[in-house]
Amino acid sequence: MSMMNNLDKKQEMQEIHLDQLQLPQELKKLSYPQCRRIAKEIRSLMVRVISRNGGHLASNLGTVELTMALHRVFDSPQDKFVWDVGHQCYTHKILTGRMRDFQTIRKENGISGFPKPDESPHDAFISGHSSTSISVACGIAESMRLRGDNHHVVAIIGDGAMTGGLAFEGLNNAGKLKNLIVILNDNNMSISGNVGSVSGYLRSIREKESYVRTKQAVEKVLVNTPHVGMPVAKVLKGTKDGVRNILVRQATLFEQMGFVYFGPVDGHDQQDLEEVLRTARRYDCPVFIHVKTIKGKGYLPAEKNPSQFHGVSKFDMMTGNPEISGADCYSTVFGKELVHLAKEHPQICAITAAMKYGTGLQYFEAEIPERFFDVGIAEQHAVTFAAGLASTGMVPVFAVYSTFLQRAYDQLVHDVAIGGHHLVLGIDRAGVVGEDGETHQGMFDIPMLTSIPNTTIYAPACYEELRLCMQQAILRDTGIAAVRYPRGDEKLMSFPRGELNTDYTLTEDENADILLISYGRTYDAVYRAHCTCQKSGYPTSLLKLTRILPVAQELAELVKRYQTIIFFEESMENGGISSIFGTMLAEHGFGGRYMRVACTDFLRHASIPSLLERLKLSEHAVCRYIYEYGKKN
Repeated sequence: MSMMNNLDKKQEMQEIHLDQLQLPQELKKLSYPQCRRIAKEIRSLMVRVISRNGGHLASNLGTVELTMALHRVFDSPQDKFVWDVGHQCYTHKILTGRMRDFQTIRKENGISGFPKPDESPHDAFISGHSSTSISVACGIAESMRLRGDNHHVVAIIGDGAMTGGLAFEGLNNAGKLKNLIVILNDNNMSISGNVGSVSGYLRSIREKESYVRTKQAVEKVLVNTPHVGMPVAKVLKGTKDGVRNILVRQATLFEQMGFVYFGPVDGHDQQDLEEVLRTARRYDCPVFIHVKTIKGKGYLPAEKNPSQFHGVSKFDMMTGNPEISGADCYSTVFGKELVHLAKEHPQICAITAAMKYGTGLQYFEAEIPERFFDVGIAEQHAVTFAAGLASTGMVPVFAVYSTFLQRAYDQLVHDVAIGGHHLVLGIDRAGVVGEDGETHQGMFDIPMLTSIPNTTIYAPACYEELRLCMQQAILRDTGIAAVRYPRGDEKLMSFPRGELNTDYTLTEDENADILLISYGRTYDAVYRAHCTCQKSGYPTSLLKLTRILPVAQELAELVKRYQTIIFFEESMENGGISSIFGTMLAEHGFGGRYMRVACTDFLRHASIPSLLERLKLSEHAVCRYIYEYGKKN
């Protein structure tokens, strides 16, 4: 027996490295000490790669043991894992055949930073927006039932995502599913910190952890004590459940929805996690597992500043310091100007949906906290809440990423526009955003807003123009007024500063029969292409739009003389401003050629310069387009 124990210990401590394993199959063969070493290697790989590529670091560092436990207990891809948002899926990618490709994550032609079914059969569903996993998992679970498939579906959702209403819609409809497991990854932190009653609810459950640990220990002793065992444990079950309902009453929310509730469980204890997951598999009803993790686990800079390391650009791996200086960007300029205006106008309020740092509203919270509202990951509520504020004479400003504004379309129509309320939208990350890919490119806000009556949209081309547009939208406009601006900084603008305004600028060359039109960030590339054409004896005129909706009707008469008009637009073609402009030209009898250069499909992940080149919206691409098509009859 002693020899066998020694042999087991030897195998247990055998040095096994991540790159030696056939994954995910051989993960199941590892001892717990080996799992701990593999977890350390995974974290080291993540920090090394993300420091070069950028990406979502802190949330992924927190779910290493949980992901390993899932792959050791379940059989992917037969069992399905649905990752909410996808901010925690890096370990999953590493363990499912993409370890060698991990260095390409978020790079053009590399693997995505989010789950992608066309990338691997282990990715059950594409995700990039919050709070969707439980609803998706319900659909997959029902499909399995209809097909007689007894495998499980596991939805992994963060506590930040639990503030989204869709998560509770999913929970409310999951109570009768027999093969569904929902795992709440609770790190007490979303992108900007959790807010609201849901956060407080989860905190109250966490505070009962000592009782849960005691209950589990007592149960284990009862089961394993001779002459007591399961019979006595069963007799005492009703008593223990009664005590639990008194001391951990909060857990009954999930139980009343039809779930068996386990937790809180230490999300970094591999053995405990696997025991709970194996137990959950045996239930013939939906199970809710509350797992506690540390965001940024294993990398001290991320543990100390989890929000800073949620989504990062390149950084120094040794210090955690970003490579880019703390210079202003469009988001910070927006946030600082909003504070300036709000100090002079007490009716101005600021709203964010758990993105105060991303949208620059941390300055507003610091200076005017009583008029700052973080509603959690709840864009629909944010808009309707803003409508309520507006109905009483306040001026709400909702700063939101373009891609997340999509979630609140009905509220913009029904709760704001129909009632004629004044809501200002600061639409951040408008246009191409780069490496986050299809789920995050800001290409749909314009087609969405152009369909809503009495809506005004501004697209400033630099910081100074952004400030002008904010003043106009907040202090003078009515109805929905949107100011959209891109990710990053303004770079070095080439066009004359005398063109800055909140309307339009028409710069004509009497020798030109080609007119180029654009707005926002793209205008500078068009202006530089125009200068290049002028130098090569190829004259063009320019129309710069700042207020892009409603389009100034007098422009149709002003530009009718041109033989060719080309509109370059960093938005979707269908429903875009170029589409509206073309309709206006036709209605005014324009007889020349009208061409539109815009986006026509979803954009995969790549750098912003690469995507703009692909869309024919870079300086060189605009030049080539003018030379190739401008003179054709």
